Amino acid sequence: MLEEASELIGLQVYTPNGIFLGNVNNLVIDLEHKLVDGIFVSETNPLLVEDSKAVNIPYRWIQAVGDIILLKYFPKRVTAKKPIAAKI
Repeated sequence: MLEEASELIGLQVYTPNGIFLGNVNNLVIDLEHKLVDGIFVSETNPLLVEDSKAVNIPYRWIQAVGDIILLKYFPKRVTAKKPIAAKI
């Protein structure tokens, strides 16, 4: 059992199918409610995230935390949104 939220930093994150996503780089904290709102994973698996971009994973997607973090949900593939060209 975790004693401090900072113990999440550096843990490996896996999808529900057991595919390695990346390591926790930082936490997203809800200061008002003093809760961990999400985990920030940088240098992600390029098979799961386009261009290995960093992702913020909502804490509600986490199934278990121990020696690793196991997610209960993760999309099949995350792609970057293309900016919409402004009409002139």
